Amino acid sequence: MSELDQPNEATSEPDEKADEAPPEKKKVAVIFAHPDDPDFSCAGTVAKWTDEGHEVVYVLLTNGDKGSHDPEMSPERLVEIREVEQRAAAAIVGVNEVIFLGRPDGLLVHDIDLRRDIVRIVRQLKPTTVVCGDPTMYWFAPWYINHPDHRAAGEAVLAALYPAAGNRNYFPELLSEGLEPHKIKELYISGTSQADTFVDITSTIDRKIAALRAHASQMGDWDPEKEIKEWAVRDGQRADPPLQHAEDFLYFTPEG
Repeated sequence: MSELDQPNEATSEPDEKADEAPPEKKKVAVIFAHPDDPDFSCAGTVAKWTDEGHEVVYVLLTNGDKGSHDPEMSPERLVEIREVEQRAAAAIVGVNEVIFLGRPDGLLVHDIDLRRDIVRIVRQLKPTTVVCGDPTMYWFAPWYINHPDHRAAGEAVLAALYPAAGNRNYFPELLSEGLEPHKIKELYISGTSQADTFVDITSTIDRKIAALRAHASQMGDWDPEKEIKEWAVRDGQRADPPLQHAEDFLYFTPEG
């Protein structure tokens, strides 16, 4: 875990000593269902990590082809638009690589094929750190039922990380592709009711909002600034000590 991300308490900078080794650089795989999911979930934290010199890669499992009610918008055209928007949003927070697995929007199912695809990505990227969504969250408020793709994505990522990605007896066909087992060091689960880690995003919240605005096809007439800042203030107040703006996570250091 980086020096800025301590569980169960607000994050803070440690005292620097001349003889201390520099902190280990993360390689982070942020794995979510749709274009724009990373930006809602963790773009403030991602911007903070990239500012620190950590490498972050976005992995989107679906193509977002159902994210419009416009009768004039074809699914094929929407896929193209959403890829462009996601790459632009990623660039705003310092992410240079975005991987699209291209599964149909709204139909994501945690099956063996999806698990294998995520294991393949994990073994290819060899991240130290993964960020994903909480598969146990069916709703967040009386006005928001969680998208089934979000739950399926979170469930598939967790099953891929443990035990399959790190065990050579899972998906031996991947060994023939030259993909050896890989175990991550830390996992951040976003969109959870059990958060224990709060990341101070006060310095990066404006870039998170700018990244969301890059998803023009999804934002429509809604400017996300007011709500994003309100949510970040609310999450910051839950930290100990409180933070001005925060994103929250359930943090793991997986074993096995």
